[in-house]
Amino acid sequence: MSDLLTAALGHAARGWHVFPLRPDDKRPAFPDHAADDCTGRDPRCRAGHVGWEARATTDPDRIRRAWSARPYGIGLACGPSRLVVVDLDTPKTGRAGRDGLAVLAELAAAHAATIDPTYTVTTGRGGTHLYYRHPDAGPALRNTAGTLGPMVDTRAHGGYVVAAGSTVAGRPYVVDLDTDPAPLPGWLAALLAPAPLPPQRPVVVDLPADRTGAYVRAAIDRETARVTAAPAGERNRCLYIAAVALGQLAAGGALTADDAQSVLEQAAASAGLGRVETARTIRSGLAAGSRRPRKVAA
Repeated sequence: MSDLLTAALGHAARGWHVFPLRPDDKRPAFPDHAADDCTGRDPRCRAGHVGWEARATTDPDRIRRAWSARPYGIGLACGPSRLVVVDLDTPKTGRAGRDGLAVLAELAAAHAATIDPTYTVTTGRGGTHLYYRHPDAGPALRNTAGTLGPMVDTRAHGGYVVAAGSTVAGRPYVVDLDTDPAPLPGWLAALLAPAPLPPQRPVVVDLPADRTGAYVRAAIDRETARVTAAPAGERNRCLYIAAVALGQLAAGGALTADDAQSVLEQAAASAGLGRVETARTIRSGLAAGSRRPRKVAA
């Protein structure tokens, strides 16, 4: 058994969802295309684009098949794994400045807190990944870049890290402290919590009071519920599927593309999806649906 396969199985045994990275690289090995470029030819994308997060797994059989085929690096999907990883970088060679660990230590001191032991990985460039358990209550935390300070990023829902056992550009990622991840400190969770959304006005779609209108209303309710009820790690995929379905109806003239976009944006916001991710997925799904118009019988 290869070292990479052993490491991938070890991470999965902790309940962490892993997926293959290109060998000696940070980029996902699968899929080999973005949502905007998805043609459905990839077998797993036949019902809508399936990205790396939805493909991440703890299934030992799937992991053995993948890592027995090639020496893939190991990506660790933070959202499905219920992890928040604090990424502490170091200044690039020849540049002065504090490293991320010093910035985080100052921030902790300002909150009368300490940085207690947790699962820790030293990255290929000499930085540090601190693994924490995502809070059970409160909003879903997402990725940040510089929110906590310079040289400090975080990865949570919608993000991944290169896991220990991997290499990038020949440099290994190594476990520095092998222990269970500690709960994310409350002061950190408060700083990372996304700003509350402004009050959402219900999107009103003007539909005819006939059989056609009732059919379209049911389709809207069904597809928005698909998004809001989707489990973590599946929300973006479900949003794409819903956008394709409503895009078909819009192309067939049953509702406007603007109305379809509005109801999907509201559903995505309710599900906790970020605006940038939402806009890209909806645009891609509506475009795919428009290529297969669906008429509604009167």
